[in-house]
Amino acid sequence: MIEIRAACSPGEMRIAVIDTDCADDDGTTSGWLDAAIWRPGAPDGVGDVHVVRVQTITPALGGMFVLLEGGVTGFMPCRKPIEQGRLAVAQVVRAAQNNKGLRLRLMDQAVPDDVNAPHRVSYGATPLEELAQRYPEAPIILDSQSMGVRLPVTLRKRCHYVQAAFDAEQEAVFDTLGSSDASIGGLTALFSFTPALVAIDLDSAGHPAGAQPDFAGNVAAFPALAREIRLRNVSGTLLIDAAGVRTRKRPALAGFLKTALATDIIQPEVLGATPSGLLEVVRKRTRPPMHEVMHSAHGKALAILRQILREGRKGTQLVASISVVRALERDPDALEECILQRAASLELVVDPERSVSQWSLV
Repeated sequence: MIEIRAACSPGEMRIAVIDTDCADDDGTTSGWLDAAIWRPGAPDGVGDVHVVRVQTITPALGGMFVLLEGGVTGFMPCRKPIEQGRLAVAQVVRAAQNNKGLRLRLMDQAVPDDVNAPHRVSYGATPLEELAQRYPEAPIILDSQSMGVRLPVTLRKRCHYVQAAFDAEQEAVFDTLGSSDASIGGLTALFSFTPALVAIDLDSAGHPAGAQPDFAGNVAAFPALAREIRLRNVSGTLLIDAAGVRTRKRPALAGFLKTALATDIIQPEVLGATPSGLLEVVRKRTRPPMHEVMHSAHGKALAILRQILREGRKGTQLVASISVVRALERDPDALEECILQRAASLELVVDPERSVSQWSLV
């Protein structure tokens, strides 16, 4: 049976789609089909429709930079340039990520006569709505009535309320989706994120079997690797370094990798092997990858609120770094929800000497 489990905490919903017939209590993502994070106070904007104003035309890049409501900027590819300063209707097709801004596409739609400035016309589907559409028969296991009332009526009818949507094992597994490594059978996948690409090194180090990986060992690990790529939303250009396979044999791995990635809804393209033997994959970017969402200042701030509630921490002043405090100030609903749940005030105090991971409650 497939379930959509949605664990809620102040400012955040962590979502996992799990096939309970395949899942094992082994601390891995076995049986996990999809995962996402939804932050109502800081939506990623994917699918939103905007009236935008053309700022700068860049023929070399094949498009133009545009201004959205609130002073946000984005890039819109366009074959036929629009006059600078003009308004146009566009839809967000890629969230800001990897130090790059929003990507939009021009829509064949006229700007309403009564609109004379950048303006959001409509919101796109939330990550929960997107997964609910992908798995229309799956029940939604939710642990927050207050979050439930924010859902569309069609989704509310599918909700089953529980005290905790994730058990301790599932909490731990979800946390691994922001890490830089993953166990995939007898191998470990090490993820290295750069501005240009994602390098994935397959390695046998640290596994008790100790046997030198071979062609078959890599093939056997590909389904688990494909699952980790999907759950973590690792996107863009991926270069995969197979373990223990000679360079001349590596092109033959491409077909097996393509088969493993075939069920990915984003439909990654396996381009083959580079001359040096790296398997090259292109996976379309849409929403930000898990590691970026979880390790941002906002992600760290919400994790602090979650920990305060989970551990029943006492105190009325949260002392944290500038970036964490600013993130919570920009998401006042999350802070208010935390205050309501703990039934105690919570004042934000900046300590410029602290890192994003350092905080205290006094």
